[in-house]
Amino acid sequence: MPLNRLHFVKSAGLLFASLAAWYLGWFFAAVVPKGAVTVPNFQQIVKKPVLKAPVPKRQKCDHWSPCSPGDYAYRILSGGGTEKLAKICFEDDLLISEEKGNVGRGINIAIVNYKTGKLTSAKYFDMWQGDHSGELMNFIKNAPEGSLLLMVTHDDGSTRLKDDAKKLVEELGSKQIRNMKFRSSWAFIAAKGFKLPDDIQKEKINHAGKNNRYRGWPAEIQIEGCIPRNLI
Repeated sequence: MPLNRLHFVKSAGLLFASLAAWYLGWFFAAVVPKGAVTVPNFQQIVKKPVLKAPVPKRQKCDHWSPCSPGDYAYRILSGGGTEKLAKICFEDDLLISEEKGNVGRGINIAIVNYKTGKLTSAKYFDMWQGDHSGELMNFIKNAPEGSLLLMVTHDDGSTRLKDDAKKLVEELGSKQIRNMKFRSSWAFIAAKGFKLPDDIQKEKINHAGKNNRYRGWPAEIQIEGCIPRNLI
């Protein structure tokens, strides 16, 4: 193709493209209403917040759901294996725990003043070595009327627990104290001088076995619930 003719074709094509672009611009300006087409702001797209589910609020004693404002919250967790020690939590205060340095092998007991919700005393009683069954009985008997007693095992709580001590715990409402075996996990809450509601979790037991996760050492169990403050 001659050079002049090629130049003419390119110029004609550029002119046609320009006219087509102008026509399309005019057409859209005439047909599409003002404000109907907007160009998104790039910064707004980048900075647009991502919706996230709110972090669940932590409840007292790590309950899944909160207690009513007029209730006490409690959670009693037995020991598990050799390393996980027992814990007793009441109104979000660890009464017995490794952090407090007052947890040990045997039966751990915390006594709480029901009216104030405050700890009266806490102690553990070794039921594998030594004769501490009588001490446990005295500790329970000396708890003032109007007390909550929260009990839990770590390791073994039954070997040296004598029959008269079992009877005393039975009188507080335990249905499982005589079913405890070597290294059974046991958790229990009782009231002295008043009655707890029937619909709260008061006691749980689980026996050590060769097939559990700790291979013969007890697996942890727990009870938790809410106690009304107007029982007495």
